[in-house]
Amino acid sequence: MQTFIDRYIEQGRQAGKQEGRREGEAAMLLRQIDRKFGPPSETVRTRVGSADPETLLRWSDRILTAESLDAVLH
Repeated sequence: MQTFIDRYIEQGRQAGKQEGRREGEAAMLLRQIDRKFGPPSETVRTRVGSADPETLLRWSDRILTAESLDAVLH
């Protein structure tokens, strides 16, 4: 039988994994932005770094065909 503490620890692990994935996705998108449009501004870095996973996925799809950084992030 799983104890409360075990469940709490598992929830923490899952949250950590999700945050790690989100950080990795943000880092990859920033790398793609840098390669395609040049170094991102601090504002763009902050925006990408604070985006939720769904937004990061949408932006990652857009960067493949976007003509400008503005087209990626809007």
